[in-house]
Amino acid sequence: MSASTLGKRPVENMRARVLSSAAAILVLALVVPPLVRGAAGLRSQAADGACSTLDPAPGEPQTSGPSPDLYCVELFPAAGIEGARGSVELRPPATPFGIHVTPAGTHVYDLALTLEGLPDPAALGPYTTFVAWAMPPLLAPVTKLGEVRRGETLTGRVALDQFLVMVTAEASADVTERAGRLVLRGLSASTRMQPHDLPFFLAGLLERKDSAGAHDHHATANADGWLPPPMHPRVSMPPALMTLRPDVTPMLPVGPADSAPLARPRELVRLADGDTLELGAGPVRKVVGTRTLTMLGFNGQIPGPLVQVERGVSVVIRFRNGTSIPTTVHWHGIRLDNRFDGVPHVTQELVAPGATFDYHVRFPDAGLYWYHPHAREDALQDLGLYGNLLVRPDDPAWLGPANREEFLILDDLLLDERGVMPYGREAVTHALMGRFGNVLLVNGEPRWTAQAEAGEVLRLWLTNVSSTRVFNLSFDGAAAMKVVASDLGRFEREEWVENVVIAPAERYVIDVRFDRAGTLHLLNRVHAIDHLWGRFFDQVDTLGVVQVAARQASPDHRAAFDVLRSNDDVIAEFDRYRTHIERAPDRTVIVTLQPGDLPFPLLPLMSMESVYRNPVEWEGTMPEMDWVATARQSRWILRDAASGRENMDIDWRFRVGDVVKIRLINDRNAVHAMQHPIHLHGQRFLVLSVNGVPEDNLVWKDTILLPTGFAIDILLEVTNPGAWMMHCHIAEHIESGMHLVFRVEG
Repeated sequence: MSASTLGKRPVENMRARVLSSAAAILVLALVVPPLVRGAAGLRSQAADGACSTLDPAPGEPQTSGPSPDLYCVELFPAAGIEGARGSVELRPPATPFGIHVTPAGTHVYDLALTLEGLPDPAALGPYTTFVAWAMPPLLAPVTKLGEVRRGETLTGRVALDQFLVMVTAEASADVTERAGRLVLRGLSASTRMQPHDLPFFLAGLLERKDSAGAHDHHATANADGWLPPPMHPRVSMPPALMTLRPDVTPMLPVGPADSAPLARPRELVRLADGDTLELGAGPVRKVVGTRTLTMLGFNGQIPGPLVQVERGVSVVIRFRNGTSIPTTVHWHGIRLDNRFDGVPHVTQELVAPGATFDYHVRFPDAGLYWYHPHAREDALQDLGLYGNLLVRPDDPAWLGPANREEFLILDDLLLDERGVMPYGREAVTHALMGRFGNVLLVNGEPRWTAQAEAGEVLRLWLTNVSSTRVFNLSFDGAAAMKVVASDLGRFEREEWVENVVIAPAERYVIDVRFDRAGTLHLLNRVHAIDHLWGRFFDQVDTLGVVQVAARQASPDHRAAFDVLRSNDDVIAEFDRYRTHIERAPDRTVIVTLQPGDLPFPLLPLMSMESVYRNPVEWEGTMPEMDWVATARQSRWILRDAASGRENMDIDWRFRVGDVVKIRLINDRNAVHAMQHPIHLHGQRFLVLSVNGVPEDNLVWKDTILLPTGFAIDILLEVTNPGAWMMHCHIAEHIESGMHLVFRVEG
């Protein structure tokens, strides 16, 4: 948007602002004067979970449990109601994925009300009981939560971006509409987002410093060659923000396009015990849509070869670095020998351009894994260096029957008008948010296509290799889905699901049955946030198309598919760990951020955004801001709560056979709080609880999504000696220091 159009804001944004302002007036009329007390009122509750965790003082990290500021709603008494008070804890419902959202992308919460000092309802009028209700800020539609009383009442489930909770006195618990006297009311934290002119004010200060005029900066590269990334198509930003530049020089670690071979589709490579695979990384030309880009591939392929082995075998993979950057290869999720884990300066030194390194990889666990660089993965992995490893189980009935299987690698790529947007040479860009792409990819292509037959059971092996994007996948037609396995194995029991939430580095195995003929679309549906205008908006991207023919699939696996299998051997394996669920954690890790000399006006803009933090930032809606911060100006932190040590200064030592309970806390009060996919090398763990809610369907994991303000307990099974890394799998965060090494003695 040019400076000349700054006063002519898009109709959509103006309408959103008017509606949001009207809703705000309505809400304020409902809750004032108690709202004047602000967020401080959210720190005084006495219920279990989020509402019992006192929020730290401003600027201090969240250190104990889930953030009450985000996941606790204080209920204030209405006029004439004396002594009544309460709180609402927003509890995450149990889910096989990192967080529960609807197929459309709305976050879902179970509401637990704790009420004190309620009067006799008869003293308020012709009433016999109290009923709780939830509704969006416009007060419609209204959801009846249920009858409530003194003490804690688990009332119901809500799927709303922004909402109010009301408690009213009613004539009967059977009422279907709110008609009685208002007793208590409160607002979700997300309602604090409001339209804001601060970015335009700050941009005006930048514009006055720049005599050239801000309107030129989005189309013209500066002296270093930087060109700002394209704006999000549905979010307007002040053009003066286009004047910001990273404090590093741009880099594309690829050669001329005309000298690179055309990328080939992924090939299947079956390896037997003792086999050797030559795996070379180097430049390729890749056609994405209508554009030919210079990228990187393993063995000339994007994705790299799909390596298939049997459980228990060992192979040699001879890696040749044909890129211009020293790097290594990490075999993600595999409990292999430590010296071949691929961590620079921990298990091996960097492989120089043109050099080779032999990795001896053993495969002790059936499941889906992947491989990628472990140095400057922000550039090398993002440009196409990734591939899957499938470890077949000994038992052919390990999973239920399927007619066919597909391996889908999910990714995104950031393109500007010249091609792939450059990376930082001296340090990574996008150090705060991570690098969101503006083109979504499946197996390196903008669109996955498949043919199926009616009644067919298709097994999807899903891997997310993006730098920072969390996907929310669903089909839009006649398809039934169930989740059967994740990172390192099967769930205790299969579960029906409507959508699949998958964070960077996670894997899920999904069985899909196509009920009838037609065209189905594989969608990524999320609710993004326009922080400037204080609004949520739907974003839907089509990732794939499945054409289902009318002829019936043969063989017909309907009978087996319709049964949710319970895996008794998996349940028995986990039984020995259930005694650890209730005990206190052995270690607590706080995830936070230490900002440095960030360019103006990033800090005031982040302070504006911090009034509310969504559990997951599903989309990069302010790319002009996100790209500017580099690892020189921000330091992401894993902090040991007991010792205060951070990142590589942490000294954890375990022994093989230990069972270690670790609490992961994502500090809501960080300057830029966001979700983090946390990955542990060389071991496996169970997710025991999320914000105090026990997980009821366990599975072995190596990566877990840690949403903003969440506290997650995991149980680490220590089986593999060596020096192993724990880090955030957002590529720009690990490059900004967010990693530690723990040592295991054999």
